[in-house]
Amino acid sequence: MAASTNSDVYPRGIKLGVDVGTVRVGVAICDPDGILATPFKTVARDTKKNSDVRVVVKHAAELPAVQIFVGLPRTMKGEERASADMATAYAELIANELMRTGLDIPVSLVDERLSTVTAHRNLHQAGMSSRNHRKVVDQVAAAGILQHAIDMQKARGTDVGRRVQAPAQSDKPSSAPTLLDASGSEPDSSTRGLQL
Repeated sequence: MAASTNSDVYPRGIKLGVDVGTVRVGVAICDPDGILATPFKTVARDTKKNSDVRVVVKHAAELPAVQIFVGLPRTMKGEERASADMATAYAELIANELMRTGLDIPVSLVDERLSTVTAHRNLHQAGMSSRNHRKVVDQVAAAGILQHAIDMQKARGTDVGRRVQAPAQSDKPSSAPTLLDASGSEPDSSTRGLQL
């Protein structure tokens, strides 16, 4: 059961942190009081069938989680690039799967600058060989993302991050998104198949 949220409070309960990579997705969880984030699982990416998204949602349902934070990679200047687009799209996939399965768990994007770099450094300082980092670095990075989010919630006394909504479902049976021209209209049929 998801806790209610509004702009003045943040939900109490188990939360998930998600670090999205091109090959693997790291998942972390925190205790219900939001004190400590811990590494939980590494899931192989499945960009064709999105089975990894279903695994994340399955864990969120089983725990049960009250909130999911997805790391949003930014440059040191705060700019968003291709990896930020990938994380945003992944967060939307999670939100869509949650909606499809009838789960009311909010998904938010939170700044994750240097989370993977920090995770590698922490694993090295803990004595783990670089060769073995691959097995756990994504979930350690996810724990860093989640710890940052829950610490900010407590410090501010309010929810944090940028809320992600499931993409609106189109009535049109199309696998490709509809392109709009500069006026906001669909292009005529003579240009519809062109790739821009």
